Amino acid sequence: MKKINLFCIPFAGGSAVVYSKWKKNTDSFIQIHEVELPGRGRRMNEPLIDNMKAMVEDIFYSIKNNLTEPYALFGHSMGGLLTYELCHKIQQEGYPAPVHVFVSGRKAPQLKARKKVIHNLSNEEFISEIIKYNGTDKMIFENKELAEIFLPILRADFKLIETYEFFPPLQLLNSNISVFHGIDDKAVNFDELSLWSQVTKKEIEIQNFPGGHFFINEYTEQVVGKVNETLGSLINENTLELPVV
Repeated sequence: MKKINLFCIPFAGGSAVVYSKWKKNTDSFIQIHEVELPGRGRRMNEPLIDNMKAMVEDIFYSIKNNLTEPYALFGHSMGGLLTYELCHKIQQEGYPAPVHVFVSGRKAPQLKARKKVIHNLSNEEFISEIIKYNGTDKMIFENKELAEIFLPILRADFKLIETYEFFPPLQLLNSNISVFHGIDDKAVNFDELSLWSQVTKKEIEIQNFPGGHFFINEYTEQVVGKVNETLGSLINENTLELPVV
């Protein structure tokens, strides 16, 4: 049976371990590759990156040797934005487009960032804003040692998001896009999701899940089930030829 490499990009503050538990639920034809970003997890000793261009370059060079085989991309929240920009980097470098793209918990990239900038707030104010997302255990911030590790990572990631500038691309993406959404996610609304249709030549599908912004952690089996179904249809239809850029 043919296989599909699935590169999974974490959300702000997240590491590759976020996607490790997916492996027990993915179908056998999917090969999960958890993308580790600098400054966390197994790359803890590397400098953090706080700007989009450098982060996309880093991800691209870490996966480029696997881009000549059928592959898909998945990114949640910040990871969704990185996924979008990574697709354009892949196009620019002349590699085939992914057979499918999954963006999760992220509004369309051409929409302006939320007005409130938090990456430069005091620690107390910054932590207060982060907790509102319900994705970070408060105990981390109550532990001095953990907070000293985790706060710089979150600040760098939020700076990357909040300083991101969208530039209309020369080419639209050449992949179908699945847009995953938690129905109780107050950070993103349906209209913002539907505008992903403006950045690809192909089709988008919006898939709702129970839960808030971090529904991928709460409802992992349902999310992975939809990934299996979507990529499985490509296997069944024998449509795994890599799209051109």
